[in-house]
Amino acid sequence: PDHLLQAHEDGNVVFFCGAGISFPAGLPGFGTLVERVRDDLGATFSAAHQSAFDRGQFDSVLGLIEGNPVIGRAAVRGSVCSILTPDLNLKDATVTHEALLTLSLTRDGRQRLITTNFDRLFEIVKASGAASFRSYEAPLLPVPKNRWDGLVYLHGLLPEDPSPAELDRLVLSSGDFGLAYLTERWA
Repeated sequence: PDHLLQAHEDGNVVFFCGAGISFPAGLPGFGTLVERVRDDLGATFSAAHQSAFDRGQFDSVLGLIEGNPVIGRAAVRGSVCSILTPDLNLKDATVTHEALLTLSLTRDGRQRLITTNFDRLFEIVKASGAASFRSYEAPLLPVPKNRWDGLVYLHGLLPEDPSPAELDRLVLSSGDFGLAYLTERWA
């Protein structure tokens, strides 16, 4: 629409993206991620797990798995980290990321992009030299004013060599969402 094109040209559009942009690199959506974590950790779905899963409350299911005293939070996050390893040999693995980085540039060269993904595909594009941008990782986010410039990892970014403390900062389970959006309200 013309009004959207004009708003973009005026620097008043922010691009938001989620798991779908990483499908070409072989990464799963949230529901499949939860199933793969369950399988990776040998967890079973109780009636409560299955009910939440069937309602699309994947963050609640991860919270329930994290609350299992045999499995725990650290194991779930370690599993997520290993599952979110992209296959860069797949055709067009980073094409969508490159396109979004280009589209989200304002006329004066500011980046206006927010992702709920914590995979490293944007960082891989940056390291390849195909794009240059400043990035912000939750919970250290920029003030959302016109002077903001960069890519925001709203739910965190997987570190290259993650420690349990770094993985603990990811917004992944229902408890994390509650803290980020309701209690601490930085998201």
